[in-house]
Amino acid sequence: MTMSILSPHERALLTVFASRTCEAKALRRAQALLWLDQGESLGAVATRLDVTRQTVYNWVNNFHARRPAALRDRLADGFRSGRPPTVKERIDPLLEAVLPQDPWALGYRSTVWTAPLLTQYLRDTHALTVSRQSVSLALARLDIRWKRPRHRLAHRSPTWRQGKGGSNVGSEDVPALSC
Repeated sequence: MTMSILSPHERALLTVFASRTCEAKALRRAQALLWLDQGESLGAVATRLDVTRQTVYNWVNNFHARRPAALRDRLADGFRSGRPPTVKERIDPLLEAVLPQDPWALGYRSTVWTAPLLTQYLRDTHALTVSRQSVSLALARLDIRWKRPRHRLAHRSPTWRQGKGGSNVGSEDVPALSC
């Protein structure tokens, strides 16, 4: 591919785009196209960008196949097959609506919401099967944090001696007994 692969207008647009973009992937693709247009070999461009020759070849083909689109779209990643996005658009408003409510009032045997309890709520009420991690990520997106309740059973009041009929005077000066 040592021939000119870009029109003069595309070359000018790519030059300006490469000098101003902050997107690393698009910049690499623009540079590859410009270097190929200047006459560098496909192998040299692939080596310089640390990608395979097939990758550079795919960039060129995708750039030409998307010709009617805008330059940024022509350099962007294409459609990828695979697992579709999660249900985050659906669970965020549901969690936001249920969190102010008391789980006990909704029939759960708890007074605080937990991620496993929220997954059960979504499954029971909305027939939505999500993982605990999806709920945790949704709570992070909503900027919701909670702490587990801490029980303070064994802590004594600073004036507990007076309550027992003793005095607090001098109790700080007494050294602790060691065994």
